[in-house]
Amino acid sequence: MTKRAPWPMVVRTGATIVGTARIREDISVGRDSNHRALVRKFGAQPNSEFDEIADGYDPFAIEPHAATATAKKPAKYRNTKCEHNGIKFDSQKERSRWFHLIQLQAAGEIRDLRLQVSFVLTERRQRDDGTWERASKYVADFVYEVAATGKPVVEDVKSIATRKNRTYIQKRKQMLEKYDITVKEI
Repeated sequence: MTKRAPWPMVVRTGATIVGTARIREDISVGRDSNHRALVRKFGAQPNSEFDEIADGYDPFAIEPHAATATAKKPAKYRNTKCEHNGIKFDSQKERSRWFHLIQLQAAGEIRDLRLQVSFVLTERRQRDDGTWERASKYVADFVYEVAATGKPVVEDVKSIATRKNRTYIQKRKQMLEKYDITVKEI
């Protein structure tokens, strides 16, 4: 790590390098390489910013790509989506659980392992005014049967924060009421 120069920084006249930074001429800042080559060949030209403004260039305008570009927003619960053999997972924890369940199935402890199984909680219905209310669904991360008992198991990989989500809690309760299935949270 280099030491920073004390402020106010003093730059000698004619210096081309200060610390590790290269000093550019004022005329070269913000110009493209073709324009800089012309300036070197024919000498310093008068300030041509007026020509650029006449051509429609506004040096103070926000550039279109900078205005529309947005930084990628992190996931709500800070999970990292990932993929393995073409299967997309919502988190690394979910992918890790998938690997573990595959090993259990290979060992014969579980069978009929399925991924992202949808359960209909409420059917699609028509309102009095003729419009339709969508069906309500719960999508389980993993569904399998325990080989010894034949009992179906529905698993959902949840963090501490996502277990408190009101929508998830409501759907978990509806799963218990309609299908008599307790969702196992991992």
